[in-house]
Amino acid sequence: MVTSAVVFDLDGTLVDSAGDIAEAVNRTLDDLSLPRVSEATVRSWIGEGVRKLVTTALRDAGVDRTLDEVMPSFMRHYHECLLRSPQLYDGVLETLEALQAQRLPMAICTNKPSALVPPLLEHLAIDRFFAHIIGGDSLPQRKPAPEPLQHVAALLGQPVQGCLMVGDSATDLHAANTAGMPIVLVRYGYTRDLDLDAADAVAVIDTLPELLGHIA
Repeated sequence: MVTSAVVFDLDGTLVDSAGDIAEAVNRTLDDLSLPRVSEATVRSWIGEGVRKLVTTALRDAGVDRTLDEVMPSFMRHYHECLLRSPQLYDGVLETLEALQAQRLPMAICTNKPSALVPPLLEHLAIDRFFAHIIGGDSLPQRKPAPEPLQHVAALLGQPVQGCLMVGDSATDLHAANTAGMPIVLVRYGYTRDLDLDAADAVAVIDTLPELLGHIA
């Protein structure tokens, strides 16, 4: 099927934000008088939404605090750290410009809280490329459930099979495979324990500009 739209994950696909997310986690741990953890450790926790991230951090620290007790502190730090040092991955701007020149509609489907996405995109000067944004709290479901991808395809007015998902994790892969949306995976993101070479994907790419060669 001809590619009629492209749907991007955000963190780990377009933007390297692991340092900022790690700082938010560590400030939350500071509030609880708990030891900080490495950015590499937090990077391995990213991808399934903020509540799962904080749950994992609390479990790792062995602390007996409820999620509802800790989330307000984490969300305050997450807002404060959002624009601390995010960076676009190499080739992102050029790739988005090329897709726009092909008149392909684009959207974001991320597990990041929806209120945090527009300021991040604006800060990085890529907000103009995306017709729609689906965040982790936009629907009752979030990735790896298929509904966010199905919903964004409907917003774009395109069949699910005609949209191409671009992501970096097992969360993205499962959501796309379940929704019936083809997916291209990037090697440079927050892949965690995903075996990229065994993934059911259209392609696995080393840099985002390679995506242009896989637009049907």
